[in-house]
Amino acid sequence: MNHFAGIDIGSTAIKIALVDRDEKLVASTTCPSGGQFHRNAQEAFQRLLQESGMERGQIAFVTATGYGRKLYRDADEAISEITANAVGALRAGAPYGTVRTIINIGGQDSKAIRIDGDGNVVQFAMNDKCAAGTGRFLEMVARNLEIDLEELGEYHVRLDGAPPTINSTCAVFAESEIIGLLARGYSKEEVVAGVHYSIARRTVRLARRVGIEEQVYFDGGPALNHGLATAMREELMRDLIIPDIAQITTAYGAAILSREVWAAESEGA
Repeated sequence: MNHFAGIDIGSTAIKIALVDRDEKLVASTTCPSGGQFHRNAQEAFQRLLQESGMERGQIAFVTATGYGRKLYRDADEAISEITANAVGALRAGAPYGTVRTIINIGGQDSKAIRIDGDGNVVQFAMNDKCAAGTGRFLEMVARNLEIDLEELGEYHVRLDGAPPTINSTCAVFAESEIIGLLARGYSKEEVVAGVHYSIARRTVRLARRVGIEEQVYFDGGPALNHGLATAMREELMRDLIIPDIAQITTAYGAAILSREVWAAESEGA
C-alpha cells in the first residue's frame, strides 16, 4: 500500500507525518531543526521509515512545508504552512466539531487563520516581528527560571493568587522585566503564569484580526503547555480544541495534501 509524507520544517523543530491511502495518520516524529535543515530532515525521515518498517519506495509523494520547506530538496512539492495547517486542523479537529478558527504558536512566530467548511483559507494574520509571543520566548523563560520547558504548565497550575502583568511587547525587554520580577520576590509560579497570560492576550488580539468563530483549534508545540492553554481559554472566553497531534498538525495537513495531489495526478495519468 502506498503511503504519503508531510514534512514541516520549522525554525526550531522538524515534524514529519505519514498517512495511508485512507489519509489515516500511521506514524510521526519530531526532532530539532538545528542548522542543517535538509540533512536533519533527511535523517529524521529515514529513522521514521525504519521505525515504521517501511522503505522509501513505499512513499508515493512527499510534501514539504514550513519555514525551511524550500531547503528540503527531496520533496515532490513545497507548499505554504498556512495551507497545510488549515487542512490538518480541519481533519484533526473534525471529531470535536467544525473548525473555523485556528491559532498556531510556533518557534518564532504566531498565526491566526480563519477557514471555510472545505478548509480553504479565508483570512490569516501572522506575527513574526518579535519572539515575545512564541515558543522561543517560552524557552527563554524556562532557561531564566532554571526549569525545564515541559515544566511550565505545572508551575502555572500551582499559582495561588493573581499573576503579575508583563507589559513588554519585545522579547528582550520582556526578559529584563521577568528578571526584575524575580528580583522583587515574585515566585516562579507567578512569573510563569504572568508570561502565559501575556502571550495569550497578544495571541487573542492577533486572532481578532481574522475573526474568531465558535470552534477554535489551537496547535503548535506550545499548545501542549496546559498552563498556556488555560490562559488562552480565559482570554478567549471559550473552550479550545487541542488534539494530541497539536505539534504535528501542519505536517499532517501536508501529508493529506500529498495524498490528494497523488490521487489527482494518478487519475489524470
